[in-house]
Amino acid sequence: MTDGVPLLPGGIGLSRLRVYPWPTEDGLHGGSPHMHLTCTECYCVLGGTGELHTLTADGLRRTPLAAGDAVWFTPGTIHRAVDTGGLDVMVLMQNDGLPEAGDAVMTFPPEHLADPTAYRAAASLGEGTPEERAARARERRDLAITGFRHLVEQVESGHGEALDAFHAAAAALVAPRLDAWEAAWRERAAAAAERTGRQIAALRRGDARHLGGAEVARLAAPPQDTLGMCGHLAPYRRDAL
Repeated sequence: MTDGVPLLPGGIGLSRLRVYPWPTEDGLHGGSPHMHLTCTECYCVLGGTGELHTLTADGLRRTPLAAGDAVWFTPGTIHRAVDTGGLDVMVLMQNDGLPEAGDAVMTFPPEHLADPTAYRAAASLGEGTPEERAARARERRDLAITGFRHLVEQVESGHGEALDAFHAAAAALVAPRLDAWEAAWRERAAAAAERTGRQIAALRRGDARHLGGAEVARLAAPPQDTLGMCGHLAPYRRDAL
């Protein structure tokens, strides 16, 4: 628990994701390719079908997604959710608070990664009506796909330095946020792990007093109205308790 608000198990983040059905220039449907720098992410597929397209130093991989599947990937994995039939996912994200603090960089072409101002201009949905913001999310997604396809071509033709350059640009973009990331990590994920250590130590002493403080928490299903990178998001926010 932090500030009186229970942490989700293990200090994770939890979101419901309905992957964008919008068509793309390569004939697919789905979200914006991006990469997390410190968080492992897990897709638990609730319904529908799709694919997870991932790019690492090993090249492009297409992993099928169907109801009941659980697929996860570690930091540095560039990923793109592709919808082939009403894909509905529960996302489990390591390090609750870090993605919200900006632990993600989209695969825009290099000129948009050159400095934080250029990146923010490409990533922002701006103000406006829901329809205008949705149109901007599609434009952002399409720009990220352009950069992703270029990276795939480079890696598969033996030019792995393009991926290295993307990693370096991403690290430079997030550098100003690292203090905030560390604070969020210490408050949530690290605190959850340290609490388990204290409980084990107490049990070794025969001290079971923490069991008397057991509690139950519930988060009602949130509205799926956030325009995320991969689709319409419904984050389960602890502050809703």
